[in-house]
Amino acid sequence: MALLGSGLRFHFKAQSLDLDSFDLLDFHFVERLSTPFEVKLSLLSRLDNLTPEAIVDQTGLMTWTQDDSVERCVHGIVSQFSKGDSGHQHTQYNITLVPALSRLKLRKNSRIFQQQNVLVIISTLLNEMGISDYAFSCDARFESEVREYCVQYSETDFEFISRLAAEVGLFYYFEHTQDVHTLIFCDSTSKLSALKSPFPYNALSGGVADNAFVNQFSYQHQIKSASVSLKDYSFKKPQYSFLQSSTGQELKFQKPDYEHFDYPGRYKDDTTGVPITQVRQEYLRRDAQEASGQSNIMQAISGYKFDLIDHNDAALNRDWILTSVEHTGEQGAAAEEANTQKPTRYNNQFHAIPASNPWQAEPNSKPLVTGPQMAMVVGPKNEEIFCDEFGRVKVQFPWDRYGESNELSSCWIRVSQGWAGGQYGMMAVPRIGHEVIVSFLEGDPDQPIITGRSFHSTNVTPYILPNHKTRTVIKTQSHKAEGFNELRFEDEASREQIYVHGQKDMDVVIKNIHREEIGFDQHITVDHDQFELVKQHRHTTIGQDEIAQVGRDHQLLVGRNFVHRVIGMVKRYIGGGIITQIDGGSQTTIAASEEKIIGANQQIKVENESYLKASKIVLEAGEELTIKGPGGFIKIDSGGVTISGNKVKINEGGSPGTGTAPKAVKPEEPMKPSIPETADRR
Repeated sequence: MALLGSGLRFHFKAQSLDLDSFDLLDFHFVERLSTPFEVKLSLLSRLDNLTPEAIVDQTGLMTWTQDDSVERCVHGIVSQFSKGDSGHQHTQYNITLVPALSRLKLRKNSRIFQQQNVLVIISTLLNEMGISDYAFSCDARFESEVREYCVQYSETDFEFISRLAAEVGLFYYFEHTQDVHTLIFCDSTSKLSALKSPFPYNALSGGVADNAFVNQFSYQHQIKSASVSLKDYSFKKPQYSFLQSSTGQELKFQKPDYEHFDYPGRYKDDTTGVPITQVRQEYLRRDAQEASGQSNIMQAISGYKFDLIDHNDAALNRDWILTSVEHTGEQGAAAEEANTQKPTRYNNQFHAIPASNPWQAEPNSKPLVTGPQMAMVVGPKNEEIFCDEFGRVKVQFPWDRYGESNELSSCWIRVSQGWAGGQYGMMAVPRIGHEVIVSFLEGDPDQPIITGRSFHSTNVTPYILPNHKTRTVIKTQSHKAEGFNELRFEDEASREQIYVHGQKDMDVVIKNIHREEIGFDQHITVDHDQFELVKQHRHTTIGQDEIAQVGRDHQLLVGRNFVHRVIGMVKRYIGGGIITQIDGGSQTTIAASEEKIIGANQQIKVENESYLKASKIVLEAGEELTIKGPGGFIKIDSGGVTISGNKVKINEGGSPGTGTAPKAVKPEEPMKPSIPETADRR
């Protein structure tokens, strides 16, 4: 059924041309929720010299009038223009009208948004294209849900906006006036406006009619996923499930156990996980109940509610939401050289859902990063190492034209380490200026992770290659200073070596046994002091000689006994003197002779008894020899022998004094030191 009437007219005006420049011959106009509308028009004009420069990428306006009253207008931009045949009076032109939003299909980009909500991101892209006629009809949560890191990766601006909007539960439609078309983003069908007049149903009216009716209306139910379960993972809550579920409404006509499970859910907390799961469920069930119909009502607009009346099935007389409308119109009176008797006709076909049902846009597939990428570690000026408490760093990607190679260039990116446990493992934080290899979890550009590092022409290898190809090296660099630490393994045959370099200190803590086994020599050089503490026993075995040289003093404190056995001889040279204090006794046993040469004086003082016994004793003095006792003395000198005493007895009475003979005390044998254990090679 088509609308037919003498007062029905279709018009088109281009921005830079007069109102009567075109006669509209026919059009095909398709509008759907979350889809840019498209109008294809066939036009006639008395102007045969129109050029694309005057029309393409300019605004255009199509209006439908009934008895000179505007019933509907469609405002857009001209995306296509072609010139057809010219007749006696008219030239045919074909034009395609689309929204300004379609311009974003022509801009492909890769860029990073940080700490922004979806509304701000969408607004940024629209504003950059010069689109200011847009609005948001959504809850406040969209402003508070800030995305830490959001990447547009090798997508057109249109693809990126469409994907973001669908992910969070925003669909869009258009409102038209004669001056502008406005892009409306909405998060709920309950917020859609209702058309003023109801849509009457009249199945008996066919062909053409002067009145507006819905003449075909069918309502279908189809089996869809009854529920959605999503799951994700966050390293900040590794033990948390992150499982979210959402069940659809109106499940009376199907089984409720058709579950749609997916991973990853693309959320990192419950606050965003709950609405994302619900949005996915609403998308999968958006056409579980859907009506399709045909009418000649020009006010049928996608994104609006209408009230169906007069249907013989009373259950269908209710509010509906138009999700798509396909309009067709032709105006025979415009073709003066063709068929002036052809009437002006209009009709449409539409799809609708019950007004109480939710509707969500089809989510575009997220672009996948098909492999690892190279990036440069970045950070604040005058800093060398920049990381957070998780060892994450920031990078500058080669494709990011907006980043300034500083601490704002990316989100914090996790770094794969050789081993990671609970306060144990390996840790090497990539430093500013280092080149790293970045992979992406599930190929998601929003989830980068550093999985490798690499040298390049500026950051060269620690040793020249291939000259030192047999070396395995761990070499660091002192932070904000000249210096390095290094652990190096040389595997060249006959030159094998383990080399350790510490720029400052080296501390080793062994909780049990420390074994070292050296097959040949050991050389130790200490430029300053050496301190050693052995809290129990120390055993040292030297197979041959021990040679020591002390530049100054040698001090030894023994807390108990000192047992020292020399199998051969003890030879000592003392450049100064010997001072010895023995608080106890002293016993010396000499198996052979004892000889002493004293260059100056010898003084011996015995507080009690001095005993000397030998088979032969010779006392020889070069100048004087004196034997002195309490009662007198004997002196022998160069003048002779002098004997003086209170009374001198010769072979007369008395008896010799006696003394205590020394007893030979054999020293105890020193303990043999324990042999050290060999290195454990298990």
